[in-house]
Amino acid sequence: MKTFLVCITAGLCIAASVPPWGWWPLIFVGVALLDRLLIGTTAKQRFRRTWLVAAAWLFPAMLWMYDLTAPGYVVAGALFAGYFGIAAALTPPGRARRFVLPGAMALAELARWTWPFGGVPLANLALSQVDTPLIYASRIAGSLLVIVLVIVVGQALHSLLCKDFNALGYAAAVVVLLVVCGYVYPRSQVVDDVEVALVQGGGPQRTRASALQNPVVLQRHLDASQEINDDVSLIIWPENVVNPNIYLSQQEAAQKIRQLAKEKDATVLPGWFYLTSPTEAVNYQAAVTPDGEQVDRYDKKNIVPFGEYVPLRSLAERFSDDLPAHDVVRGVVDPILDTPVGPVGVSISWEGYFDTRARSAVQHGAQILTNPTNGSSYWLTQVQSQQVAANKLHAVENDRWVLQVAPTGFSAIINPDGNVQQSAGISEQAVLQQSVEMRQGRTLASYVGFWPVGLYGIAAALAGLASQRRSRKHASSVSPAVVQDEPQKPSHSYISKSVS
Repeated sequence: MKTFLVCITAGLCIAASVPPWGWWPLIFVGVALLDRLLIGTTAKQRFRRTWLVAAAWLFPAMLWMYDLTAPGYVVAGALFAGYFGIAAALTPPGRARRFVLPGAMALAELARWTWPFGGVPLANLALSQVDTPLIYASRIAGSLLVIVLVIVVGQALHSLLCKDFNALGYAAAVVVLLVVCGYVYPRSQVVDDVEVALVQGGGPQRTRASALQNPVVLQRHLDASQEINDDVSLIIWPENVVNPNIYLSQQEAAQKIRQLAKEKDATVLPGWFYLTSPTEAVNYQAAVTPDGEQVDRYDKKNIVPFGEYVPLRSLAERFSDDLPAHDVVRGVVDPILDTPVGPVGVSISWEGYFDTRARSAVQHGAQILTNPTNGSSYWLTQVQSQQVAANKLHAVENDRWVLQVAPTGFSAIINPDGNVQQSAGISEQAVLQQSVEMRQGRTLASYVGFWPVGLYGIAAALAGLASQRRSRKHASSVSPAVVQDEPQKPSHSYISKSVS
């Protein structure tokens, strides 16, 4: 029972460290408890304990998914917790875990961001550190490096409590070195200043799209746009607020957008969604110039499983009658719009959680990053607040301004240091207008991506396996006496030895 309570406590500490709660110091307490739980255990024990820790973290932190698909919520939480259980099982229970655990946990996160159905990167460990100096390490090797440092700091806290000052010193040196390297890394160059306006139309939260409401949503954004000052150069609307149907034709909607662009003498980036066949739809962001011409378009690539398409539809429909009837067609072009103000990177809604999308935009020349989104149908504010945190990470990682705009919140203007300059709350109608910098130049992370940390994770996992094999061979070749990889001193333990 004591082990169970420690596991639950560790997981809840990690959950409370990510948005919307954001009590970031608690993640180090959670990791320290996890590190302690692994000492002197078998691989099966490490798997079970860490699965429980991860379940206590992921189920509360991903509660929003329950409203989207209750069966999917249960399956996803249990499956993803298993990823971290495997990472812990590969980690040796002795001192070698200080090298293996950070890499193995980062590898588990990378797997969670990738499979199945394209992955779910929400509630990840890096989101807890967007308001701490650890975020600067993302300029070196992205969000995964921040995750590595989170584990290292948590292990360092455990070493401090055990008065293992050598391990504490090594951990501190690694963390300080990588954070300082990220902080002093050469910054991108400012090429222009552009006046932008983010339009949040407002309206109630947790609503579903409907034929009657679609023209109302469009009109809210047209009305809010009238509050924009005349000197703006770029107007950004949220995802899919231009949604033609039987009450609003595509031609009528396009004419309203052209009229707005001409009236404000600005480039407008509206989000479109409409059906292209009885079974398919498109979701894209367009670029309309001040003369009313649509010059570019980006179709969403990373689409939401069970929200914008249904994997294994014939099977899924047996368990739910509230699934989308149409699958969004995946885009195939690079996430960038060529506009009169310069190349604009675009990550539509769900894509904003994936650092690969922002990185790809910068690799293709984006001078500013945008994240038009629509969280109006989601329960709670977990999705929206974690999206702001993810965009703060992308801003620092790529050294770009990031503009998040949503119909019912949260909209935010984020500078390259990850600081929110302006924001709009849930359900309010607002226009965020500010001069922002168009930048060129790339961070190290935009070149190397997740590969350095991914390779470290693979190497750590293999080293963990090799270490455990050597331990088993050694144990079989000596007398039956107990072999302790890391002897424990009762005076240094803050969890009873009765924990099994």
